[in-house]
Amino acid sequence: MKIITKISESRDEINVFRCVGKRIGFVPTMGYLHEGHLSLVKKCREENDIVVVSIFVNPTQFGAGEDFECYPKDLKKDAALLQGAGVDFLFTPSVEEMYPEGFSTAISVSGISDGLCGSSRPGHFDGVALVVTKLLNIIMPHKAYFGMKDYQQLQVIKRFVADLNMNTKIIGMPIIRETDGLALSSRNIYLNADERRSALCLSRSFALVCEALEGGETEVSEVKTIVENFIKDHPHTRIDYVQFVDPETLKPVKDLTKDFLLALAVYVGKARLIDNNIFKVM
Repeated sequence: MKIITKISESRDEINVFRCVGKRIGFVPTMGYLHEGHLSLVKKCREENDIVVVSIFVNPTQFGAGEDFECYPKDLKKDAALLQGAGVDFLFTPSVEEMYPEGFSTAISVSGISDGLCGSSRPGHFDGVALVVTKLLNIIMPHKAYFGMKDYQQLQVIKRFVADLNMNTKIIGMPIIRETDGLALSSRNIYLNADERRSALCLSRSFALVCEALEGGETEVSEVKTIVENFIKDHPHTRIDYVQFVDPETLKPVKDLTKDFLLALAVYVGKARLIDNNIFKVM
């Protein structure tokens, strides 16, 4: 595995393989890797000739008071994991390399980015759209892989890739969970033992929704109250949002008679955790 820090070098190295017809796969990350990230790398390795992973903690997607400065990092460990996973290139640019002096471009995706995390983290998806656009332009992969835990992010990326006619296929990959159901996240490191137990309320709330549906309940307000009360009954929790939305448009649904996505954002201690589940309604 070759580690690259410069944009020009990454283009030179990867273009050698593109010019001879090799398929390029790409997994963008912010590092501090876990099995969720590695599941993306594994799929990328299966489907492509050359695997590129980036590690870049992107400042433009963090708002005031968020955890940019203290976001967990362990490049040495990450590199070892990626080496073992068969990655060909690791791209680790500096902030100055990605956003040099005089940088003044912004990208905004309206509509699908407005609610959920877009409401509680203003500007977040503008930063995501900007950095992913830059990374896709730099690497120029045939396929790029993203986890579905960040479901709204995935939909935003699919939207601007289609709108801008970018020649990369975006692949959404299933959420990887601990054996007890907690969705893997780099931010789980912020949880102490008590908070870790309380964090299970996110994934366990999905079973309550299933029970309500099986009992014939279709009113959003009723099921939302069940989920919110369940989460609030756990210590160290503070709800950011509990939303029932259309899986494609991410607009709130009027009732639960068609397929829907339950999207959650909950502070557990100082960690802001997100999770989601798509419910298929027969």
